[in-house]
Amino acid sequence: MARNLCLHCQRPTNACICDFICDIDNTTPVLVLQHPNEVKHSKGTVALLQRSLSACQVFVGENFSEHTELNELLTHYQGLLLYPSEQAQVLQRLQGRSENFISDCAAHKPKLLIILDGTWRKAYRMLMLSPNIQALTQICLPEHLANNGQYLIRKVAKKNALSSLEATCYALALLDGELHDSIEESMHEGDVKNPDKIHCGHYQVLLDKFAQFNHFQLSFRK
Repeated sequence: MARNLCLHCQRPTNACICDFICDIDNTTPVLVLQHPNEVKHSKGTVALLQRSLSACQVFVGENFSEHTELNELLTHYQGLLLYPSEQAQVLQRLQGRSENFISDCAAHKPKLLIILDGTWRKAYRMLMLSPNIQALTQICLPEHLANNGQYLIRKVAKKNALSSLEATCYALALLDGELHDSIEESMHEGDVKNPDKIHCGHYQVLLDKFAQFNHFQLSFRK
């Protein structure tokens, strides 16, 4: 028997995520490169992210080296790949226009935040298969943000690993100057694990909805 689907989010009605969707105008557009294994994962967060942000596209694949739409976008945008490699530049809360991770030759281009959505192993494979992605400027979150994951519903390879939604919201808040000063205050106080002291401006509502989404998913385990 076919399951009843929500007409808006296209999920089974008992797993509908519409209550967790919010409308947010993001200044920096987002592109999610999603591994095919993640597309129908019920605990994935990209569906919620894409339906909440005004400027968010999702391309599905594993090898993006010949991806026409992606390569076209990269001619018009300065692509910033959120990936914690050794050469990644740490994002900091912006003061004015201190975007020192943007090269001089691309300073005139608008920023495009690019996310790899998959397990650590799958994301690494996507990167290795795609020279055009490898060539992007790589950025990462400050340690106190990267270790502040609240992803309770899915087993991850790293302790406190962030969901794609959390990582995107934190990065957007940093890029758009939306991050609240209390983060730096909490670092001085040694209280960097308290999510209540991290506020991401108008992206915070999506993080709050994500917390509700976590509890909703956990209710299915009872």
